[in-house]
Amino acid sequence: MVLRSPLLRLATNLSRPLNVNPSRTSIPLLVQQRYQQRRTQFTQNPKPGQEAPKKTEPAQPADAEDWESILDKPSPLIRHKQRHRPLGLSILALIPILAFGLGTWQVKRLQWKTELIDLYEDRLTRPPLPLPPAVDPNAVPDFEYRRVEATGTFRHDQEMLIGPRTYEGENGYQVITPLERPNGSKILVNRGWIAKDMKDQKKRGINALPRGLVTVEGLLRKPWKKNSFTPDNRPETGEFYFPDVDQMAKLTGSEPIWIEETLVQDYLVELNKKLNGEPIGRTAAVNLKNDHLQYIVTWYALSACTAVMFAMLVKKPPRDIARRVRKSQEWS
Repeated sequence: MVLRSPLLRLATNLSRPLNVNPSRTSIPLLVQQRYQQRRTQFTQNPKPGQEAPKKTEPAQPADAEDWESILDKPSPLIRHKQRHRPLGLSILALIPILAFGLGTWQVKRLQWKTELIDLYEDRLTRPPLPLPPAVDPNAVPDFEYRRVEATGTFRHDQEMLIGPRTYEGENGYQVITPLERPNGSKILVNRGWIAKDMKDQKKRGINALPRGLVTVEGLLRKPWKKNSFTPDNRPETGEFYFPDVDQMAKLTGSEPIWIEETLVQDYLVELNKKLNGEPIGRTAAVNLKNDHLQYIVTWYALSACTAVMFAMLVKKPPRDIARRVRKSQEWS
């Protein structure tokens, strides 16, 4: 085996034919391409006893002499805090206070309504009081739900119907008839409910329009207050939607005194009156609503729930605010 020098091997390799077109490529360019091919082959497959050239790598932060690892120097745990907005906290703090105040106010309302109902029920147990010839309208509230008796003659020609009013699911009217007393004064009497088809007096029975002197027993009531959903009365057309005592009194020349005729509950009696077109009076009972206990429970429950929510919000910030992060002292 003959050993050849590197120069002789290079000359031999260069003398081998190349797959090039001499007409298009110059001799120096061919030499350079051949040299690059041999260099790539020598780098990928070095021969025994020869070392491939080392690849240069970019510098790493750990190569620096003053570099310090985060494992050798642990960083402290910090809490990223963000304060709650004062306006939101103020509003949330006011809700339980206001709710508690409303609940306390409803306690007083419940006590007042209970005492008022007891007072009215006590008046119902007393015997009927004869209505004096002259009644002061300003004293009527002091005798609310007081049973009274009045004697006189019904003025059916001045009858007024308030409606529509329902009774056991059926539409009808409340019959308001002035009662002319022996001294010439008039008072307004709510005789009760009649069916819608009995609006015309000619369709009613004889007992539905009593003649002569009669005695009426009923409850003395103060005037009502009209709500915003009820339309105005039209006295010129005989249409009344709510009992405006002052208006009806002026229209019929009566005193602003309102009496609701009472009737003992009896199914057969009520059925007979309904068929004959006789007004069905109301029962002698107090019909005031007393829902203040429900309001008390509602307001106090709202106060307790919002107070707990406020305490939880102040004690433990929201999840996105109470976020733990790691931060090195040298990080920016």
